[in-house]
Amino acid sequence: MAVMNPMEQFLVEKVVPLPPISTPGLGSLDLSITNSVLFMMLAAGLIVGFLLFAAKREVLPGRMQATAEFLYTFVDGTLTGGIIGDRGRPFLPFVFSLFLFIAMINFLGMIPLGFTATSQLAVTVTLAVMTFVIVLIIGLARNGLGFFKLFWPTGMNVFMAAFLCIMELISFLIRPATLALRLFGNMLGGHIVMFVFASFIIALGVFGMHGGLASLGFIGAGLSFALVIGLFVLELVVAGLQAFVFAALTCIYLNEVVNLDHGH
Repeated sequence: MAVMNPMEQFLVEKVVPLPPISTPGLGSLDLSITNSVLFMMLAAGLIVGFLLFAAKREVLPGRMQATAEFLYTFVDGTLTGGIIGDRGRPFLPFVFSLFLFIAMINFLGMIPLGFTATSQLAVTVTLAVMTFVIVLIIGLARNGLGFFKLFWPTGMNVFMAAFLCIMELISFLIRPATLALRLFGNMLGGHIVMFVFASFIIALGVFGMHGGLASLGFIGAGLSFALVIGLFVLELVVAGLQAFVFAALTCIYLNEVVNLDHGH
């Protein structure tokens, strides 16, 4: 029996090979569509399609419109409004899009033959760096040099304040890494655990076919199957929760620079 490798499900493979493009200064760029890119495009397409069909503005909303309105109200009230406050409304489109995009990618990775793009560190790092750069630009644009007050604690002697300033600066600069690794680690780990227990179903089932005491393997296979079902449900919750956590942390970081003059 072939050895099953739980890491094979994360391999990035070309789906639509395209000829490389030569660019000045960057060399040859391979723009082939991989399974990771394909499922990110699929996620974006499904979100756009869902919102287009849901945007009917009916007095008595249907299921799709009600779902879209619930998601919008949830993000507005819990994330941008709940964390940033009244000043968070301009950032609602960005946070709403970020939340839906990550959630859709995570959910698409749960379907058969699906691919979880957020299990790729390159994808989560890109999302995290994009978020960090936006926070940095907004902080400097709104506060100018006052942005650096974010790192300088008040009410302390200069030596202690300088030490804490260095710590705050380091903490600020590693935010992209923590954002990326949290999402990447949770999606990668959950899928590996599910794969391992799913492989137990096959291995114990084959073992049970030998008869005799080996038939007890069918019991183990049944227990593994029940556990996989439970893990699948849990992973669905984690998929949505990780999208929420990423969006919530984005709002927390935005709140620090948007409401810096309010002492937040």
